[in-house]
Amino acid sequence: MINRFNYKKEAGLNPYIGFDSFQHFKGEALYSDVVVKPENGMCETENFECYPIGDDVPQNGREEGYYPDTSVAYIRILWKEFEPQRGVYNYDFIQQILDDAKAHGQTVVFRLMAHSTRWQDDVPEWLKELIPCPERPTGKRVKDSPTDPLFLELFSEAVRKIGERFDGNPTLDIIDISLPGSWGEGHKLENYSAESLRKLVDTYTSVFKKTNLVGQSFLPDLLAYASKEKPVGWRGDGFGEPEHMEKIYPSRIEKIKDLWKTAPVSFESYWWLGEWQRKGWDIDAIINQSLEWHLSSFNAKSAPIPYEWKDKIDAWVDKMGYHYVIDSFASPEDAKGSAEFELSVDNVGVAPIYREAILSVKLSNGENEYVFDSGIDIRKWMPGKHTEKIDIALDDVKSGEYAISIGLSNEVASIMYFCSDAPFDGAFYEVGKIKVL
Repeated sequence: MINRFNYKKEAGLNPYIGFDSFQHFKGEALYSDVVVKPENGMCETENFECYPIGDDVPQNGREEGYYPDTSVAYIRILWKEFEPQRGVYNYDFIQQILDDAKAHGQTVVFRLMAHSTRWQDDVPEWLKELIPCPERPTGKRVKDSPTDPLFLELFSEAVRKIGERFDGNPTLDIIDISLPGSWGEGHKLENYSAESLRKLVDTYTSVFKKTNLVGQSFLPDLLAYASKEKPVGWRGDGFGEPEHMEKIYPSRIEKIKDLWKTAPVSFESYWWLGEWQRKGWDIDAIINQSLEWHLSSFNAKSAPIPYEWKDKIDAWVDKMGYHYVIDSFASPEDAKGSAEFELSVDNVGVAPIYREAILSVKLSNGENEYVFDSGIDIRKWMPGKHTEKIDIALDDVKSGEYAISIGLSNEVASIMYFCSDAPFDGAFYEVGKIKVL
């Protein structure tokens, strides 16, 4: 017997994909919209680049626009917050971030920044006693990082300490590799040798064995180097801005275009989407290009999105990452001892899931219920159609008629959703019936 099903939007959020909340958690305030002033040599949003955000930041965005619900929190903290004294590490600060994210039903993309741009967002004070540390030039937006070799050596040690404590934490989904420069985004990398940058990357790949890594797309050679040790995805800043979209990104990603198959792709918006609209940027072209580059998550900086774009944004979220349609389920009418089922699914998203999840099969009636692990590795479900054989041992199943249901879950989500019109009880999708003899 074969039962066929159709697409229906997921009944809830799945982990790891979609829009990010930025320096916030799900459901919290949105930053107020900000109009970019080209004559301003500073950054209009530099006061919310470091977690936690100060009380002085205007956050009336939910009165000004829209933002999709999210299962991902993007959090950046300063090195000085984690290591306020040399060799003294504030693990509790990071643990609280992970606890807060978990309480909000989110996973975390995390970056440790050596510094940002403002004077109060600088490197640790104790570092300034050891080596020269540049100040931000008067009237300029971006400040440099120290060039003394001790800078990267000590920063790498802080990264190592985070990895030793938090690698494999289920809530910590992605570590964003931090580089020299403001925000850790690679300003003036010509001041650093290729060897020193590779050593920094070696720290990340050696201590984050379980946690996903992403790195800056503008360094494809460094990402290719890192990927020799473990799967490493890529992350793009400045996303949406026409020159980035038409020239900068295409010229960079040829060497890393296939990394999405084993590790996530994430983007961060150039400015924010309200400014995109004011600039007249083509939202449809931006969305389509992002899907061609297989993004899983997008940091729109928790800034309000124009209401006029809501339908477009919702449709975009419905394609980011993985989205599984149940095409069909085949089962025998009756069985004894064992049963073989055939499940056909279609990943209508643009990427796989990069974390393990259990595909369970449930047999249930009014009296008895049995749940089996299918043993299928759904990380292999790339975009497109897949057919899986599922063998279930029935030796311990009492005779009778049963509904057959399937469900997804993993260590951060006890319920994961198919986009399917199969009958759904809140955890499992009913796909067939069988009589156990």
